Amino acid sequence: MSYEQLKLKNQLCHRLYMASNSVTRRYRPHLDALDLTYPQYVVMMALWEQDNVTIAQLRELTAIDGGALTLILKKMTTKSLIRIVSNEYDKRKKHVKLLAGGLDLKVQAQHIPEQIKCNFSNVNEEEVNDLIALLDKVLVNLD
Repeated sequence: MSYEQLKLKNQLCHRLYMASNSVTRRYRPHLDALDLTYPQYVVMMALWEQDNVTIAQLRELTAIDGGALTLILKKMTTKSLIRIVSNEYDKRKKHVKLLAGGLDLKVQAQHIPEQIKCNFSNVNEEEVNDLIALLDKVLVNLD
């Protein structure tokens, strides 16, 4: 028996894992300058897109696990990037709001996507769009 199905070269999941790690490493120098981790950056992008969302909405937008998101939000609160406030009508619901420090980071971060895109010089815009569509299709099946 050759066990071809167990070879790393035949694994889609391993390629996704390697790609994810490589891309995240490319972000590190840019995010270090902002004192953000990649998951914190994902949260910030979601909040820059729509501020004053519930924690549940933020979980849905970012696809970050609830326990991990709690730790991320705590750290970002300590950095004075966000504030967590109770809903005035339902104290069980918590809203996440950007503070001035979080809004200032948006200006500093605006060039990061273009700088990251430069790392993909052998991939054209159409291929990027195809990859996004394919990954979205894969994610729908996994969820």
